[in-house]
Order: sequence, then structure tokens, then C-alpha cells
Amino acid sequence: MKRIGIDAGGTLIKIAYEERGRLHVKTYPNQEMEKLVHWLNNVTPDAELHMTGGKSRHMTTIAKHKQLQADEFQAIVEGTRYLLDMESHRQIDNYIVVSIGTGTSIFHVTQTNFERVTGSGIGGGTLIGLGSLITGKKEFKELVKAAANGKHENSDLLVKDIYAPEVPPLFGDLTAANFGKAHDHELATTNDHMAALIQLIAESTILLATQAAAMKNAQKIVFVGSTLNGNKPLKDALSSFQNIMPYEPVFLEKGPYAGAIGALIS
Repeated sequence: MKRIGIDAGGTLIKIAYEERGRLHVKTYPNQEMEKLVHWLNNVTPDAELHMTGGKSRHMTTIAKHKQLQADEFQAIVEGTRYLLDMESHRQIDNYIVVSIGTGTSIFHVTQTNFERVTGSGIGGGTLIGLGSLITGKKEFKELVKAAANGKHENSDLLVKDIYAPEVPPLFGDLTAANFGKAHDHELATTNDHMAALIQLIAESTILLATQAAAMKNAQKIVFVGSTLNGNKPLKDALSSFQNIMPYEPVFLEKGPYAGAIGALIS
């Protein structure tokens, strides 16, 4: 390994490197930064580190390697472009990139340019923070598993709940109030509340992404970022609005590592 891409975010540190012609990725929690540095010093002492992300400056003080800094937004976009070509083998000239990490950033990307359009503080940090308050657990995989076993409609107040028994004037399964039944629905479980949390993150993200897509006349929305890693409930929720909104969701296998891959190839 002559070079390693590192995206040190607010919650996770993502790694990308090539070995024997194959792209490899791995993840370390921020709390295990010393463990990562130990791996770098012992396994790849001569590698050049191409670093990005909010915690990358801190890593420069403890890693002994030659280091280069890559712009975080540029790395996300370039990593996404690379993965679109490698995984889907298609060229998209006008699309929205939604990067869901600790928070969320939304970019408009063309063949030759990109701009950050908007973003929000709702993302993986929200999932872990509120998820730990709901369940008492802090492990990302456990929170995702809980959401997968729940039904958000037992915690969320839906449009059809408000208008029952009448026919609602809007699509009845739309959320009228996130967690709107959590306080008085005795049958709602912790898993249901976790499913509602996933729904809140997805709905907030889709609203911003589709507004950006409409503004830029783009229909394809490419979702990347570490919060999607192994998170089927979130992917399903992000895909569930296609019957009422004109967009095509695109998920990339290594999308959670777009920033690290972008830094690697920068």
C-alpha cells in the first residue's frame, strides 16, 4: 500500500486503500483512533496518507506518515463519481449527492462541476444520540436492528390517523407528526420508536434532497455516507417516496466510504 485514503468524520474514521489491484475499505470508531494509528505504523509505515474530514487535523498530530490534506466536499464528490463508474458503469451528467454522515450534506453535481446546495444536522449523529436515549444502547448495529424490527406507524401520527374515519385529503400514510403517538400509544415498543427515528431522518433528508433536485432539474439522487452502512431500514425509507415525488434513488455498495475513496484518488 503506497497510499491510504482516510475520512476522519465526527463519529467514524473510514479507510480506503488498494492492494493487488483491488479496492479495500474498513472503519474505525473515533474512540479507536489510537488503534488505527497503531495499525498504520506497524502494517503500512511507508504509506502516504491522503486525509479529509473534520477529525483529520487531529490525526496528523499522532500519525508519523507523510500526509496530504484533501478538501472534504471535493473528496465526497470525487469518490461518488468514481463509485458510479466502478459499480454502476454509467455516466450521469446531472445529479444530487446526499452524504449522510454524522450530519448531512447535499451537493449538486454535473460532469465538470459541483456545489454544496444545503445540508442539515440530522444524520448518523441523530440516530446514535436519540437512539441511545430511546433504547439505552449505543452500538450502531443494535440501533439499526431495533429499527428493522419496529413499525414507525405505531409511534408516528399519520395523516390517516387525524382524519379517521373520514377519507384524508392527502396520502394517508404520510407522517403528520413524527413521534406524534409516542406519548399515548401503549402498544408502541422501543423498536417502533427506533423505526420512527429512522423515518424522521429519511423524511427530513428526502425533503431537502428533492427540493435541491427540483431546483437543479435533476432526478437522480445518489446516497452515500457512513450512516447507510448496513442500514436497510434507512435505505428502504429513503426509497419509499417515489410514488409521490419524482426522483430515482441510487445506492452504491461502497458509498459509505465515498469520502475516503475520494481522498485516496485525489
